Amino acid sequence: MEYTNLGKSDLKVSRICMGCMGFGNAAAGQHSWTVDEAQTREIIRRGLELGINFYDTAIVYQNGTSEQYVGRALRDFAKRDDFYIATKFTPRTQEEIDAGISGQEHIKTYLEQSLSNLGMDYVDLYIYHMWDYHTPMEEIMEGLHNAVKAGKARYIGISNCFAWQLAKANFYAREHGLTEFVSVQGHYNLIAREEEQEMVPFCADQNIAMTPYSALAGGRLSKHPGETSKRLEQDTYAKGKYDATAEADGKVIARVTELAERRGVSMTEISLAWLLTKTTAPVVGATKLSHVEGAVKAVDLELTQDEINYLEELYIPHPLVGVMAQNGKQKAGNVV
Repeated sequence: MEYTNLGKSDLKVSRICMGCMGFGNAAAGQHSWTVDEAQTREIIRRGLELGINFYDTAIVYQNGTSEQYVGRALRDFAKRDDFYIATKFTPRTQEEIDAGISGQEHIKTYLEQSLSNLGMDYVDLYIYHMWDYHTPMEEIMEGLHNAVKAGKARYIGISNCFAWQLAKANFYAREHGLTEFVSVQGHYNLIAREEEQEMVPFCADQNIAMTPYSALAGGRLSKHPGETSKRLEQDTYAKGKYDATAEADGKVIARVTELAERRGVSMTEISLAWLLTKTTAPVVGATKLSHVEGAVKAVDLELTQDEINYLEELYIPHPLVGVMAQNGKQKAGNVV
């Protein structure tokens, strides 16, 4: 395993971040394909053995049971200083807005619940899951700064946003002496490369870590034609992201398949090796031990520039997925 700093932070994270959306009680949340606690523990134990020290979950994943499973496993299998945990909070609900609960109060309440679910005193990275158009940005940044000052979060990150939103928030924080976002978690993989338009160059300029989700496009970049899985069949969120562009995406996936056969490696290794040339630590979901093992192998696979060009050549612009504009014209509700 290789390790690198998460942006400007002093967190030395593994180049693979284990995505924990696939963990949790399948009866408790929005996903029917998640794995139970016993399987979660096996996967996390294997991840730790292979050097993964970076784990990403969220309070909304299976109604908090992902945080609970992950927290118990990490506490049982590792010392607190030997891993980094990230979790996320969502925007205020309409009920909270009607009750006059501020953005700062909302963040405090959600963070306390996440810490309770995890069984931990602090998180290493607290992530703003998606932009809240009904709460002033200033309240959000103050609330996140308060969490860091209180020692409940070491650093903060953001997910599912436009580059201009990240820029606006960080420059506001810088001007007012508040905590800045050190990472962004957006939708980015070989068949969804719209982050390259603005987010990639902005993050490179500002030394902001990119930890993209959907690194394998919900399994589409790791399976040969005809192969399937419970998630591929039942993940309606992922279908909403990729079904409309399946024909164009298929041409890129065919090149992943071809290159994997030529190099004698898996499609997972090719797809992640490409993404590792672009980002800090892709968030890779796992519901089987083989998923973890394949992801870790990708760290040691070096692609030539010709191979990178070959994989990228057939990509065409796609509709944005994972971000939501206030006017609704640029949006995608399939947020993870």
